[in-house]
Amino acid sequence: MSAPAGLPPVFGIALAKAAPAAGEPAQMGSKAFNLQRMAAAGLPVPQAFVLGTGWCALHQGDPGAARPAIRDALAEWMRRLEQGCGLAFGGERRPLLVSVRSGAPVSMPGMMDTVLNVGLCDRAVRGLMRLTGNPRLAWDSYRRLVQQYAQVVHGADPAPFEALAAAALAKAGARSERELDFESLAALAAESLEAYAEITGSPFPQDPREQLEAAAVAVLDSWRSARASEYRRLHGIDDAMGTAVTVQRMVFGNAGGTSGSGGGFTRDPATGENRLYLDFLFNAQGEDVVSGRHAVTDTARLPLALPEVAQRLEELRHALEGAFGDAQEFEFTVQDGRLYLLQTRTAKRTPWAALRIAVEQVREAIATPAQALARLEGLDLGAIERRRVADEGEVALARAVPAGIGIAVGAIALDAVACERLRAAGRPAILVRADTSTEDIAGIAASAGVLTARGGRTSHAAVVARHMGKVCLVGCTALRIDEKARTVSFGGAALREGETICLDADNGRVLDGEPEVVVERPEGLLSEIARWRGAAA
Repeated sequence: MSAPAGLPPVFGIALAKAAPAAGEPAQMGSKAFNLQRMAAAGLPVPQAFVLGTGWCALHQGDPGAARPAIRDALAEWMRRLEQGCGLAFGGERRPLLVSVRSGAPVSMPGMMDTVLNVGLCDRAVRGLMRLTGNPRLAWDSYRRLVQQYAQVVHGADPAPFEALAAAALAKAGARSERELDFESLAALAAESLEAYAEITGSPFPQDPREQLEAAAVAVLDSWRSARASEYRRLHGIDDAMGTAVTVQRMVFGNAGGTSGSGGGFTRDPATGENRLYLDFLFNAQGEDVVSGRHAVTDTARLPLALPEVAQRLEELRHALEGAFGDAQEFEFTVQDGRLYLLQTRTAKRTPWAALRIAVEQVREAIATPAQALARLEGLDLGAIERRRVADEGEVALARAVPAGIGIAVGAIALDAVACERLRAAGRPAILVRADTSTEDIAGIAASAGVLTARGGRTSHAAVVARHMGKVCLVGCTALRIDEKARTVSFGGAALREGETICLDADNGRVLDGEPEVVVERPEGLLSEIARWRGAAA
């Protein structure tokens, strides 16, 4: 740990063979704290350094005065990161690229900003091609950086960049950017650079250090974003807590057919079942999985194409629970068949799952009854129930991927305003969106359930909805939304906003109207809790 006198600390992670310098979550954020613990346990974590949470308070208090100190700290620690990796930031032959991520002392999934591939520029993109022999990787990463930097640093609307990508897909006859070849991606990167200059009024910065500083400041600023502020309000999180900034060596899930990115839980966060719960996309970066903007279709192929990686993930889920003593939610990247862990945190779960996990972890000697009871504090155990559709053969309007349990019946709402209007009228709402985004946090909070056309079970918004007790279905490919007409359709069936639908998360169905419901209670699990309490009395 090192910092100039009077400034907050900076922490190194996996930068030396010795154990990392100690820090606490309040100082370095829970994400970096857990990275530090994983690195110390010998788990595969890319090297990183962390501007502690004190830098957020410093920046919020006087941004102009804090900026030179942030710049100097980043320069000093980037030199250490370069030495630890054997790469040069922005180098023309062996370039180091980094991710710049937020991290509060408590988990706030997807509520603050991230910038990936920082350090790419015209010079470094050639260096990345030399280093990897993979021009497709280089151009794909460059066009991603340009768009993400415009959105996060400048607050730019993503629509112009998305239109360029759509035109590139149409020209190539491809279904997704993952199918574009390096020539198409090089052209898309060039068009994105032109769009960036037009939108922001200045060329894309070719100095990697300028990129790094601006990205770090944008991450600090995102602590005050509307979605982060709303999340803190909903969950009673102290505004003064602040976020850390983690700068970590990039590993590339978009490096080809033996690469990819994913998110997982060591146990099913909906039911609590003791099994690996996973989403995975080949040839993709982590934002493709957690953003909720893409269909996550490759999970079943992972053990077939990369059996060693699948086996290693199974081993790591046990290692993570052993190291942290509770069910974990983690993100990972596979680059050329090699697995890296990018973060882990205590898994957000439904109340039903929380109860089952607590009981089973005591049986497995992972937790004591006292620890399990402490984790269940704040839950109304008497109210835990699982609602099922009585007729499992009822014809569905559409099928989707369950990201929770139970059922939700409510009126269709296409945005947060409609959710609030329905709630004020005493009617539960079903938020229906094209994709799952944490920008919808107010609508998620005001709804009884969430239905999306795209996205996966481990996207940030699905994680948040599940933890808030909302029934969630994602990846409903039949769903079409007409914002102007305020209607939704499922194949031939069209419904207006305000009409009633049912989300059946047990069977992945969207049903018309309000079906008959069966209620199940976890009596066996509750009796075990009662037995612990009796033994402790």
